[in-house]
Amino acid sequence: LSLGNLMVIAPSKLHPLWMTPISSLLFLMSAITVGFPMIIFESLLASRSLKLRPEMDVLKPLARFVPVFLGLYLVLKVGDLLVRGSWGYLFDGSTESFAWLAEVGLGVLMPMVMLLTVRVRRSPSLLFVSATLVVLGVVLNRVNVFLIGYRPPYADGPYFPSITEISVTIGLIAMLILIYRACVIYLPVISHPAKEEAA
Repeated sequence: LSLGNLMVIAPSKLHPLWMTPISSLLFLMSAITVGFPMIIFESLLASRSLKLRPEMDVLKPLARFVPVFLGLYLVLKVGDLLVRGSWGYLFDGSTESFAWLAEVGLGVLMPMVMLLTVRVRRSPSLLFVSATLVVLGVVLNRVNVFLIGYRPPYADGPYFPSITEISVTIGLIAMLILIYRACVIYLPVISHPAKEEAA
């Protein structure tokens, strides 16, 4: 939400596909939309990593709500483009147009269609793929707003993170994964039904 507010005060620096007065609302809606997919993504990834049975009885009901949130987000995002009259930029063949279409096509439309089918919601692998697409779609949105679409008027070239910034980001993610694994292995965070049945 705060990142969306930050972009509102920089109207001359952001491409029209993402420059909108409701930027903070779109950021908030995307954060809400990615909530259940992130839970599904983390749960299935943890189950596979720790060799546990996926908790499909919990994940299947969650997956039913994801298309609803994706649909609301899509209507809000496309409606904003139409109201502002910026939809023409989608067909100018620029890098920004391809980035926007990839963000919405791969991160919103494709997982929404997938999760509308019962077969996908019942399959751990397909459910993981659809949840991953939603997560990557939100990540791509942030990349589009702060890298692809961000153009300061007096900059020598587009901004791209330095090796140090990329290394710090990867290091923080790796540290979080390590802490998480340590917690679930050595603390009673995730139950192990196979061990309980064997006992």
